[in-house]
Amino acid sequence: MKKRSLTFKFSLMFVGFTFVTLVFGSILSYLNQTNLYKQQREESIRYVASYLEEVITSDGSDFLWWQKYFVEHYKDLLVPHDFGPKEIQEARHKYENLFLKKYPGMILGVDISFDELSEDVKTAYTVYKHEYYLDKFEQAKQRFNLAYVEYVIPNTAGKSIMYALDALRDAKIVDDEKYIELGITVTHAFEEHQTEWEAWISGIQPTGYDAFDNEFGKTYAYYMPLYIGTRKLGLIGVEVEIGKVNHEILKATIRQMLMIGGVLVLFTLLLLSIIRSQYIRKLVKLSNVIDEYSEKKNPKIAELLKKEVTNEDEISSIMAKFADMIYELELYIQNLTKTKQALQDTRQQAIELNELAMKDSLTGIRNKTGYDKEVQKIEWEMASGLKKIGVVMIDLNFLKRINDTYGHDKGNIAIVSLSRMVCHIFEHSPVFRIGGDEFVVILKGHDLENIDELVTEFNWQLKQAHDNPTLEYWEKISAAIGYAIYNPEIDSAYENIFKRADVEMYKNKKAMKAVREE
Repeated sequence: MKKRSLTFKFSLMFVGFTFVTLVFGSILSYLNQTNLYKQQREESIRYVASYLEEVITSDGSDFLWWQKYFVEHYKDLLVPHDFGPKEIQEARHKYENLFLKKYPGMILGVDISFDELSEDVKTAYTVYKHEYYLDKFEQAKQRFNLAYVEYVIPNTAGKSIMYALDALRDAKIVDDEKYIELGITVTHAFEEHQTEWEAWISGIQPTGYDAFDNEFGKTYAYYMPLYIGTRKLGLIGVEVEIGKVNHEILKATIRQMLMIGGVLVLFTLLLLSIIRSQYIRKLVKLSNVIDEYSEKKNPKIAELLKKEVTNEDEISSIMAKFADMIYELELYIQNLTKTKQALQDTRQQAIELNELAMKDSLTGIRNKTGYDKEVQKIEWEMASGLKKIGVVMIDLNFLKRINDTYGHDKGNIAIVSLSRMVCHIFEHSPVFRIGGDEFVVILKGHDLENIDELVTEFNWQLKQAHDNPTLEYWEKISAAIGYAIYNPEIDSAYENIFKRADVEMYKNKKAMKAVREE
């Protein structure tokens, strides 16, 4: 029988082990990544559907009026195909101007019902609302990288659905102008759209998804019934693409495994070369000193190794030497621990630098950069259902006069003094310096609930400073203050709250005659 060298045997064993490891590792990695992505996308489309539901239901009667008129007149409505935020505002102004012209002093839904409006006002209103709702759907589609977002009105008797809001705008030409094709109605068989019909007929959110293989690739579709009050109006549909992403995950997994395989092959070649040159040729010479060397290692480890030595072949001699690897392994673990600590220190330094970048150098409070990040966070929280929040605007009066008369160092003293006073009074809320003499407080918790008392305290402290004869002019700080509390009926975004607070602050400044004297 032909005798094979240990190097050859090790090579075969390592090649087989590497192949099996790469195959199973690739399969497990692919399955894990696709499953994780599926879960993330399922959560995403549920969140998007809930978000769009909140956008629509927040409009209440407005959406009911829009849908009723849309269903009855969609064939005659002309909604421009190409529009953006600017065009939406223009459509809104067109409707509001028509309404004010025909019904001066009246409020829709209070003094006059929607059905009592003239046809041109109804049409302008419906076009504006259609652009507004469709823009919200398209924003959700783009922001969450979805395949499709829609609002449909099912017809159970006809087994069909009407696309009322379609994030993919179909076009039609009327008098050489491009408009959106409205009210597209298609047949949806129950067996092909089970989840869709389940959501509509049952009137509750389904637990499953409809799977399609269409022009978007393989997609999952989720549907949520829309209610205004107790009235069921339609379905919000969200589709997420799965097939293409799975293909990309597969390609990325293959590339990853090929790179790992290449590293393993190189490492194997190096390891086999070292074993051949440094150990196999010297095994006979080293056999005489193995017992002595083994005495310096852990006796228990050496004992376990000796139990595995059943004959005098090369493998038995190598196993007796493996104890030496214990020390190298310990050193390797220590080096890994040191490297991990170094990475943690670097990460902490990065966090500290980031905090420093958001801090105002003069007052020590957060600056405009920190404020912008806080606003972004608040906008997401508002989209997720945050209801209790307020904004306080504070503006230092006569800063220019102090700078021009006494110098900028005295102006800085006034800014710092006002900053301390604001932070002391609004101690439960974050305070930001967003301009030279402008401060913003994001009201939360205790401060939000006691805002009137805190504003009174603020004005009282200003008066105390003004009436203190021992203070210099720049120490007798004067400031205007205004605030606004979130009102879901009029505030569609954080910016609305901020603007209302700014208006109130400016009213206060005018009342203090600080505007004129500035």
